[in-house]
Amino acid sequence: MLSYPAMDPVAISLGPVNVHWYGLMYLVGFVAGALLGRVRSRRQDSKWQSQQVWDLLFFIAIGVIVGGRLGYVVFYNLEYYLDRPIEWLFIWSGGMSFHGGLLGVLVSLWLFSRRTQKSFLEVGDFVAPLCPLGFGAGRIGNFINQELWGRASEVPWAMVFPAAGPEARHPSQLYEALLEGVILFVIVWLYSKRPRATGAISGVFLLSYGVLRFFAEFFREPDAHLGAVALGWMTMGQLLSLPMALFGIGLWIRAMRQKG
Repeated sequence: MLSYPAMDPVAISLGPVNVHWYGLMYLVGFVAGALLGRVRSRRQDSKWQSQQVWDLLFFIAIGVIVGGRLGYVVFYNLEYYLDRPIEWLFIWSGGMSFHGGLLGVLVSLWLFSRRTQKSFLEVGDFVAPLCPLGFGAGRIGNFINQELWGRASEVPWAMVFPAAGPEARHPSQLYEALLEGVILFVIVWLYSKRPRATGAISGVFLLSYGVLRFFAEFFREPDAHLGAVALGWMTMGQLLSLPMALFGIGLWIRAMRQKG
């Protein structure tokens, strides 16, 4: 059994202004995406200009923040936030939904595609490999915030999170950082290194994330106010990941048929 390493959620204090690690992890994710986007835009087969990459990342940043927060509020804790509407804005305290962020990004990609005359799937294929490292950084932020901890466990690396009580638990935030961050990045980045039919990379991304997230949820403690939401065991994260994975399969099959 391990003890949680005492970590202050506040990284830097500048007078009345506190800079939280959670927010810095989002900054790390955006910077990583920008650097990877520059790499992809310089490929010989790329149709992307450097300025377009920066413009796209601005659109994505807005979609992630607005969609992620609204998704958390609506999918996971609507009743609480209806009574405390001002707390919808308290992003620094944690509480962001990946699936809400994804919806926000999809809206951003649609707006960007209309602006640049690129197809929606073309933009999605370019963005997909840039995202996973940001997901991993976000999970590190969850770990530092002592939120989204795992189920009680007796594995040797189980950890006691003071905010979660005396039981040792799976450090599920770190599992997700590995699965949704590192492993997803390797899968999608390697798949995208060769030219693919339009929509194929997006399909692989959606399918891979859906499967990896569905698996990770078996180690993560369900939200106390939600519990199991389907079949007596399925969590909200799993319920939202299923259609994502299925849509990814359909998108990949469509791309392969068009290629053929």
